[in-house]
Amino acid sequence: MKFKNKRFFLSFLAVLITFGVVGSLTGCGKSATAKTKTKVVKVGLVGTTDKPIWEQVNKNLKKDHIQVKTVSFTDGILANQAQNNKELDLTAFQHYAFLHQEEKEKNYKFTVIGQSYLVPLNVFSKKIDSLKQIKNGDKIAIPNNVTNAGRALKVLESAGLIKTDPSKGNLPAIKDITENKHNLKIVQVDPAKIISLLPDFAAGITNSDFAEAAHLNPIKDAIYSLKPDINDSKNKPWINVIVARTSDKDNATYKKVVKAYHTKSVAKVIEKTHKGVYTPAFEY
Repeated sequence: MKFKNKRFFLSFLAVLITFGVVGSLTGCGKSATAKTKTKVVKVGLVGTTDKPIWEQVNKNLKKDHIQVKTVSFTDGILANQAQNNKELDLTAFQHYAFLHQEEKEKNYKFTVIGQSYLVPLNVFSKKIDSLKQIKNGDKIAIPNNVTNAGRALKVLESAGLIKTDPSKGNLPAIKDITENKHNLKIVQVDPAKIISLLPDFAAGITNSDFAEAAHLNPIKDAIYSLKPDINDSKNKPWINVIVARTSDKDNATYKKVVKAYHTKSVAKVIEKTHKGVYTPAFEY
């Protein structure tokens, strides 16, 4: 192509340069917007033993540009307070019974958006090998907090040692025992100390993490345990759950977090981390 007019040529060249610059800027703009910002979801835990589980969840969420940041608490009551105050997005430490008790007492507006696992609460002893060896007037230690005390009493009821008032549901107290054929002396104790105090009791019931901390296998070393069947209605209140504020129960990002949790890869980590003691409570 020949240009007879030098001025025309320079004008044409300027147009080409202008379009080239605009095109470059447009391309840069597309590149910048294509980089999606990672969404951070704060999840409250009690203790740190579940961190490997959430590390796997984060691997599963990477493609969705979502990252879970776990926040550890020493007490579940504090974790629920933090979620109610919007300092957390989700919590993943409590079972249905504890959640419902908290909602009832404090008027929290929480909703379960997914299940995580079932943890056993079994009976241990240094003196006997079976609850059939229980004698009249024996002492039994149970946790001194409302939900686990109620659960422990239901374990004893399941074993046929006591009966409790049905109207009290899953959380009866010692005063709600309606039948105690062996005249057992049931004593409430700090659950963290029950294993060390077993020489002073015929038997004791405490949480699996305290048994593990004392180098016991919560299943193999128990003298009585309930089958960890997540489909058994008796176990339903004790299944641990992932909880959101009710106003956020349909949050799409939170649903993706639950989906990333409810996977075979997470189930394997749960079983490995807790040595088969915890039972995954979800389908995958």
